[in-house]
Amino acid sequence: MLRSITLLLAGLLAVTACHADDKAAAPTATWVEGKNYFPIDPPQPTSSGDKIEVVEVFSYACVHCAHFEPYAQQLKKELPSYAAFSAMPAIFNPSWEPFARAFYTVQSLGALDKTHQALFDALHRDREPIRDINDLAQFYARHGVDANKFLSAATSFEVESKLARSRQVVPQYGIDGTPSVIVNGKYRITGQSAGGFAQVVELTRWLVEREHAAKAKR
Repeated sequence: MLRSITLLLAGLLAVTACHADDKAAAPTATWVEGKNYFPIDPPQPTSSGDKIEVVEVFSYACVHCAHFEPYAQQLKKELPSYAAFSAMPAIFNPSWEPFARAFYTVQSLGALDKTHQALFDALHRDREPIRDINDLAQFYARHGVDANKFLSAATSFEVESKLARSRQVVPQYGIDGTPSVIVNGKYRITGQSAGGFAQVVELTRWLVEREHAAKAKR
């Protein structure tokens, strides 16, 4: 009888140890600075007030940005109320400039939300030959934006100022490819560094939460 009880206890201990080992071995997400995300030195000023700033740096001309767009929208929806999301078009070469100009133009006209995905689709799904500002004016006209108003706004002081800021800030972020995500002017994330676009969303949220916690301690 005593031997049976001893064997039973030994079995229970073995099962408990097995479960403990399994729990310890369960995978956990560990983000590594310098591998999964990169510090920006020096940190850049933000323009989101008291909120943690999240900036997606992209271009309509970039097919990878088109693929990332659903994840960008997911990130925008999932960010907490203490974070602010915005997009900034990059201008890596002259052929990208009209698309950056178009972004800020339709933003100033209040037509960005209804045309943003449509331009990605036209360029990368439908392969429309959209290359310059006049092509873009015709594209937006098909989506309810007056072509003359678009062309007039495209050279406005507001648009030129935002383009100048993009040309200045994107290199200071240390960005050499798109899409990239910048968290609070301090950290840079890419799909490659994070391990995929879904991981970019996860890592961005993690950094936002960490920045918020650090801010609360100050």
